[in-house]
Amino acid sequence: MLGLDKKDTSLLIIVAILTLLAPFILNPFPTGSAMAQFNAGYPDLMQRFVIFGIFAIGFNILFGLTGYLSFGHAAFLGVGSYSAVWMFKLLSYNVIPAIALSVVVAALFALLIGYVSLRRSGIYFSILTLAFAQMSFALAYSVLSNPKFNLTNGETGLQVYADDPQIFHRDGLPDMPHLFGLSMRSTYKLDLGAWSFDFNAGYYLCAVIMMVMFYLAIRIFRSPFGMMLRAVKSNQQRMNYTGLNPRPYTLAAFVISGMYAGLAGGLMAAMDPLAGAERMQWTASGEVVLMTILGGAGTLIGPVLGAGFIKYFENIFSKINDTILHQWFSFLPDGIEDFMVFIVHPFIGKGWHLTLGILFMLVVIFLPGGLVEGGQRLGNWLRNRGKRTSEAKTKHEPAE
Repeated sequence: MLGLDKKDTSLLIIVAILTLLAPFILNPFPTGSAMAQFNAGYPDLMQRFVIFGIFAIGFNILFGLTGYLSFGHAAFLGVGSYSAVWMFKLLSYNVIPAIALSVVVAALFALLIGYVSLRRSGIYFSILTLAFAQMSFALAYSVLSNPKFNLTNGETGLQVYADDPQIFHRDGLPDMPHLFGLSMRSTYKLDLGAWSFDFNAGYYLCAVIMMVMFYLAIRIFRSPFGMMLRAVKSNQQRMNYTGLNPRPYTLAAFVISGMYAGLAGGLMAAMDPLAGAERMQWTASGEVVLMTILGGAGTLIGPVLGAGFIKYFENIFSKINDTILHQWFSFLPDGIEDFMVFIVHPFIGKGWHLTLGILFMLVVIFLPGGLVEGGQRLGNWLRNRGKRTSEAKTKHEPAE
């Protein structure tokens, strides 16, 4: 289907099912229960899952295939966001032109940075990309916020104001990002007994775009171009000996990866029409590196899993406080209840980074291939167990 083999088609179908049914899958607990804290099926978080999934998929095309580790991809995320908001300010709130401009501008920016950075490899390449990202952050935060040509609005962030031109905006259209009149915040709530499910227009736009980007990533991975990128990662010196110049391939991968990041930035602005310099900080670049490694660098679905894993911890575990902990342990005697809250407290709320760090360390130590390797091991164990069970039954069947 769609030019994919059976295995890749199955993977694409699995991603499509998980993405489209996310409102159900991410809300397993009744709304009023104590465990509802772990539900993640609300629009803002679901949007973050798929947007950062796109970001990580693009980063994986560069890092997973070529082995070039960029610490500056947040620059393209920020550029995409700024471009989208400027399109809202100048034309209208329609998200299609905004998203298109964010991809184009991010591609041009990636071409410039990649042309310079790819003259070096290894740690020198990583440092160069980090330097460019930090320079971009400094420009957005201060230089480009000069009142004479205010492009970024500094620390306040770029946003849409009532006196902006918006030359194609018409009465009757929403005063917020929309898709030909359909507001990105439009949400249908479905109540089924004690459960509540939200179906958000903005989420499904992002979800469809992520599935398209995932499909394109599969085609890149399976193409001759993807094979050349793997050759760069395997032995670049040997490629040079055969007369092949790896730089055009690595530059193309860098630009494609930057376009994915710009698309993610544009979608972030489409969901919330605000762009700030904090999206270009080195911490945002480090986050996508963690997502890719945690999920499984070089795999197709790994970056999506890693993005969902980190965003889940960031948004769910960070909201747990002592009051919620006391509710969970209220069945225990008072002294033991207070002791359990004291033990768990450092790992939740502001300490969610500690929990994520421990899990990341365990994954790197025991699952070098990331969460995908864990899934593969589990699948192999279940298959082997089923095979042993069937063999045992065959041995004990009476002979006719």
